[in-house]
Amino acid sequence: MAKWTPKHEAPEPLEGPVVATITGGTILWFVLFLVQLPFYGWFDDHGHLWWVWTCLAGAGLGLIGIWYVRGRDAAIKRAAASRASAPDSGTDHKGPSGATA
Repeated sequence: MAKWTPKHEAPEPLEGPVVATITGGTILWFVLFLVQLPFYGWFDDHGHLWWVWTCLAGAGLGLIGIWYVRGRDAAIKRAAASRASAPDSGTDHKGPSGATA
């Protein structure tokens, strides 16, 4: 016997400060890279040199992420502006009598 599960509509996704979050993470990775540079020899001696390069890779990928989310944010704002400026296209589904269906 199947368990009854009610079907609910999924809530709208939350939009946070995506550009600021990605920028902050990128800055953090780059700062970690700079902090580890004076200890390059120690990391090399102990076989942890990949830590330094991981931070640099995180900063580099973060730059790509900043480029991407800035474009995404601009596209979202353009779409919202075009929806706000577009005239009502009659999508309120009114029937022939004028009552909302």
